[in-house]
Amino acid sequence: QVQLVESGGGLVQAGGSLRLSCVASGRTFSSYAMGWFRQAPGKEREFVATIDSSGGSAYYADSVKGRFTISKDNAKNTVYLQMNSLKPEDTAVYYCARRPGVVRVTIANNYDYWGQGTQVTVSS
Repeated sequence: QVQLVESGGGLVQAGGSLRLSCVASGRTFSSYAMGWFRQAPGKEREFVATIDSSGGSAYYADSVKGRFTISKDNAKNTVYLQMNSLKPEDTAVYYCARRPGVVRVTIANNYDYWGQGTQVTVSS
């Protein structure tokens, strides 16, 4: 069983920054790609970013490209999401998840383990 624990959420003003962290249990972290999703009240969960198992290749949703950066530290079993230039529309619960496959990386069903989420609130 894999456990993912997110942290780093909070309240920030528009234009500010936050860094989310997600620590994974187990010894296979380096073998898997990881991703971040978010869900705002009344909306479906949406893809934010994903990174491959080595941490060398990342892919972003258009809505966050150029503002968010995903990174992966296999020595620490941790994936990060650096969020800059935050906007009120970035307000959501952010989830990290593990991806066992290599296709359809933006689809939530292709991720098998999920964290409990961390709230990010951006005030205008």
